[in-house]
Amino acid sequence: MQDSLVNLPHRSIAVVLGTRPEIIKLAGIVRALGDAAVVIHTGQHYDASLSDVFFEQFGMRPPDHHIAIGGSTRGNQIGTAVSELDALFREIDPLGVVVQGDTNTVVAGALAANANEIPIAHVEAGLRSFDRAMPEEHNRVVADHLADVCLAPTEVSVANLTAENIPDERVVLTGNTIVEAVERLMPSSDERRAIIAEAGVTRGAYVLATFHRPENVDDSDNLEKILTELAELSVPTVLPMHPRTVARVTEFGLESLLAEITSVDPIGYREFLSLGAESSLVVSDSGGVQEEVSIYKRPLIVVRNSTERPEVLGTFAELVEPGPGIRTIAESWLEDIEAVHTRLAGLPSPYGDATSVNRSVEAIEGHLHA
Repeated sequence: MQDSLVNLPHRSIAVVLGTRPEIIKLAGIVRALGDAAVVIHTGQHYDASLSDVFFEQFGMRPPDHHIAIGGSTRGNQIGTAVSELDALFREIDPLGVVVQGDTNTVVAGALAANANEIPIAHVEAGLRSFDRAMPEEHNRVVADHLADVCLAPTEVSVANLTAENIPDERVVLTGNTIVEAVERLMPSSDERRAIIAEAGVTRGAYVLATFHRPENVDDSDNLEKILTELAELSVPTVLPMHPRTVARVTEFGLESLLAEITSVDPIGYREFLSLGAESSLVVSDSGGVQEEVSIYKRPLIVVRNSTERPEVLGTFAELVEPGPGIRTIAESWLEDIEAVHTRLAGLPSPYGDATSVNRSVEAIEGHLHA
């Protein structure tokens, strides 16, 4: 893939990232860009367990530049990042800027690039939940309309962009780089067995859960409902604890609900993929997990009010609100979980094959040379 980029100057493409999902989905693109990439980390996820470990596992060099926007309010994060990136872009003068997804880092990177008249490539463009209560929805819409090239993962995403009158020449169907990320870092079966043994669970006889979205963890009633449902499942639940979730459990006095749940510190991507691939099922509010389960073929309960990834609903995933629906669906699957796994094993992922990194890089290079 690097051969297609020999005409790009050294350190000419600024890749802006700041969170765990962005590192995962941009790792392949950074690798393919090679010496042309300048990696800028905004510090939106500043905990080492959500940042440094992912650079290490993907074999990425440390970021070339750091910005410390930290865990402040959304407006302050975006404002600080725009100001810092504006100054940095004027210093390094990149030919293009690459952003991914729907975080505060993404919208800040797009705004700063636009202010400096630098072409923008938005990876994972066109996702829509049509839920204006989600800050991420505003971020992704702004980034798409500022982008000079929208790299859409699915036909659904392409249709969303078309409906918003974004010209066809600015849209490229690429698939999702998560496919390469999962395939690259998924441990062998022996490694997976060792990892789940360390977690104290048995293959195919536990649930993997993750929660971090404000609608779930910042609402004491919702968080209590979720933890209660997980604690009462008929199989054990392994729950890697996002720092935000840890803080809210303590703040709301819900520690007792963790007694029946195997809560663990944040884990690396290889460990997380292992736990997912060997689980009975997954329960989460993560966007990336909705994509990952379609690759390692496990059923997912999405606990959210809405989702921007409808491609997996009714096949790999079911959408429910916090409450008894979690346990109802989980137990119905657990009654014959092998049959569920067999059914999913025969379904292709809607996010494409292991060519999306190459397609994305070709689109980025093609736009810069246009």
